[in-house]
Amino acid sequence: MEQKILEIVSQIMGVPLESVTLASSAETISSWDSLKHMNLVLALEETFGVLFSEEQIAELTQVGTILTIVAKLARP
Repeated sequence: MEQKILEIVSQIMGVPLESVTLASSAETISSWDSLKHMNLVLALEETFGVLFSEEQIAELTQVGTILTIVAKLARP
């Protein structure tokens, strides 16, 4: 799951995969704007079959946090 999330962030934000880590965030990736954030949310929802609440969408600004939230929602 972690690797897939890193790949999605890399693809959506248009940055090299090797530059994306769990510490990467909207503050460290200059291309991470509001439109790309929503594209990221949609890609995560589609890939993992989850739905984020408005509060969770606002929290999805760091890769490590994304992993934590998706892992919780994706559990059966």
